[in-house]
Amino acid sequence: MTKNKKAARPQAKAKKKTCEEIFCAGFGGQGIMFMGKLLAQAGLAAGKYVTWMPSYGAEVRGGAAYSMVKISDKEIASPLVANPTILIAMNKPSLVKYEGKLNEGAMLFANTSLIDDIQKIKGITTIKVPMTGIASRLGNTKFTNMVAIGAMLKKSKVISMRNVVNALKEAFANNEKLFALNKEALQKGYKAV
Repeated sequence: MTKNKKAARPQAKAKKKTCEEIFCAGFGGQGIMFMGKLLAQAGLAAGKYVTWMPSYGAEVRGGAAYSMVKISDKEIASPLVANPTILIAMNKPSLVKYEGKLNEGAMLFANTSLIDDIQKIKGITTIKVPMTGIASRLGNTKFTNMVAIGAMLKKSKVISMRNVVNALKEAFANNEKLFALNKEALQKGYKAV
């Protein structure tokens, strides 16, 4: 009788299941809702479990807005993001309001075009990107949200650029020009970090 070689090998450790909890915050008109929706659609395309929960301020354009997204390898019990693993702060009030919710090991993406002084937070990785400035150089500050997502994709690896580009293509299926401009903004954000 021969020994079963497969049974003698140590079993590989199971891959740790992950759940990224993303909090996008800014003011109405910065494309915060679109950011969340795009990330959720890209997560679905990647075969992940996702939730997306938008919130508008009372004023909508110009008022506070945030979008919560969870992207996970396993089922998600609640769409609420209490302690994000990733915070994208598009303006100073959003940074001030939500930075205290970050747990150790989280990532903070700060729009340095609108946030002048960013204090180092112990245990938090801070990525500073002049998001609005980059979008302005592309010809329109409405692309700031895509610059933010591009930077986040490079540093977090939560989902692939390919999945986000495909979701973007679907969102702008009837407008090739807008798709191309948003894709360029994504790529600029990706290269900025």
